[in-house]
Amino acid sequence: MNPPTCDELDYIHVLVAAQHVFSNTEAARCHPGAPTNRPAHDAYTRLLHRCRADGTAVWDEVRPWVSLTTGCLMIDDTTLDKPYSRAMELVTRHWSGKHQRVVVGINLIRMLWTDGNAHLPCDFRIDDNAHDGLTKNDHVRAMVQAAAARGFQPRLLAFASWYASLENLTLVRSLPWQWLTHLNANRLGDPDGSGNRPIRDVPIPAAGTIVHLKGYGFIKVVAIATPAGGSDDWATSDLAMRADQWVEDARYRWRIEAYHRGITQYCGIERAQHRAARAQRNHIGLALRAFLRLAWHRLRTGTSWFEATAAIVREAIRAYLAHPRSTQLSTA
Repeated sequence: MNPPTCDELDYIHVLVAAQHVFSNTEAARCHPGAPTNRPAHDAYTRLLHRCRADGTAVWDEVRPWVSLTTGCLMIDDTTLDKPYSRAMELVTRHWSGKHQRVVVGINLIRMLWTDGNAHLPCDFRIDDNAHDGLTKNDHVRAMVQAAAARGFQPRLLAFASWYASLENLTLVRSLPWQWLTHLNANRLGDPDGSGNRPIRDVPIPAAGTIVHLKGYGFIKVVAIATPAGGSDDWATSDLAMRADQWVEDARYRWRIEAYHRGITQYCGIERAQHRAARAQRNHIGLALRAFLRLAWHRLRTGTSWFEATAAIVREAIRAYLAHPRSTQLSTA
C-alpha cells in the first residue's frame, strides 16, 4: 500500500491560509510540491474519511496550553449554516442565534477553556440524534464527565439556560464544581420560605438574592447589565460570589460569540463541501485545530486572527504586484 500523500497538518494549514474556497480540489492545487508530485484532490478526500479528528484530537493539542485548576469552562452550541445542503449528512433544522429563527445546518456543541484572555476549544460534539439517539444534554454531560476525567477542576462552569436541567446541575455539583448559567423565567424557586414561584416574580436586588431552586437546593440569583443596555438574570451555585466577579464571569460568557465568529470567518468551519457524515465531522475537528494555531499565535505575538490570516494574502498580493501576469494588451 502506498503511503498517504497528505496528512492532517496539510489540511489544517490549508484551512488557516484559505480565504474563500475550502474544497479538496483547491487544497490539492495549492500544495507546494512539484506539479508532478502534488497530492490529488482524492488524497484529501481519503484523509477526511480516514483520520479521527474528534474531541480527543482537539484535547491532545490544546492540553499544554490550558490550566486544569484555574480559569473557567464554558459550554455552548452553535448552528453551522448549510442552507443549500439537501443531500449532506448531519444537516438538520436547528435554532440559529445569528438568524433568530430555525435554519438548516449542523449543530455544533463545544466546550471552551478561558482565563479571560484566551478562549481555547477543549472538546466538541455534533448533534445527530436521528442516528446516535443522543440529545444535546446527553452530549453536554458526556463532555463534563470527560473534562473531569482529564483532571479539570475549573473555578466555574458556565453554560446557557437550555443546559440548566436538574440532571445537569446535579452532575456538576457532584464533581464538585461551581456553575453559572441563565435560568428560564418560569423556573420555580423559593426566596423566603413562602413557597415556590417563577423566578421572574422574585425581586432581585443589585447584590443578588439567595433562592431555593425547586428540586436542587440553594442558589444565588443576580441581575447583570448587558452590553446592549438591558439586563440578564444569572444564577450560580457559588453563594459567596462577589458582584464584581459576577460581571467578569458574565463577560467571559458573552465573549464566546467572538470565538464563534473566529472559527467561522478564519477557519472555514462552515465551508466543507462533503456529503458524508465522517468527512464533515473530521473537517469540523480539523477546523477547530486550525483555530488553535491562530489563537496561540495571538497569545504569543499579540497579532489578531484577522491580521494573521490577512498577512498570508498580503504576501501573495505583494508577489503578484512585483510580477503581474494579467496585463492589458498593447494597442500601439
